[in-house]
Amino acid sequence: MLEVQNTLVHEDVLKQNFVCHLDKCKGACCIEGDAGAPLEEHELAILEEIYPQVKPYMTAKGIETVEQVGTSVKDFEGDYTTPCVDTNKECAYVIWENGITKCAIEKAYEDGKVNWKKPISCHLYPIRITAYPDFDVLHYDKWSICADACNFGDALNVKVYEFLKEPLIRKYGEAWYLDLKEKVEGM
Repeated sequence: MLEVQNTLVHEDVLKQNFVCHLDKCKGACCIEGDAGAPLEEHELAILEEIYPQVKPYMTAKGIETVEQVGTSVKDFEGDYTTPCVDTNKECAYVIWENGITKCAIEKAYEDGKVNWKKPISCHLYPIRITAYPDFDVLHYDKWSICADACNFGDALNVKVYEFLKEPLIRKYGEAWYLDLKEKVEGM
């Protein structure tokens, strides 16, 4: 583990190559799994506030799900997540473009309808964060559906932390990212 300010970064984040390859996986991470996308507590109010602007981008089933259960739910472990359509199918905010999953929240953001891109857990994937009271632990979530992303990362020689520069800066700030980079280069 590498200590960077108030975080511990697992070595897989630093050494594993990874670049999303949506043409291959079709965005399977948005429709697979046992729960929706993890949400931070402050994101609950954001989702509630922006829902009216995001709703026009959503599928009928996604809207129906949110109207029934809310913009967020608690999962089986008691953590907040995005709701899923038909119990643990795709995230309620999933839309499709040319057979590839996209995010209705992100589309609304790209169109200037909202000023929040998407949940940080989605933006940071395949990094997952375990939050403790005084620090966060960042680890790489290895999942077979991302094998093509690892191969693509190998071909381009791009590490997880490099691929996720923008969301890491969004979460921890520019100074944190520069500190991370400096420490990695010094290894």
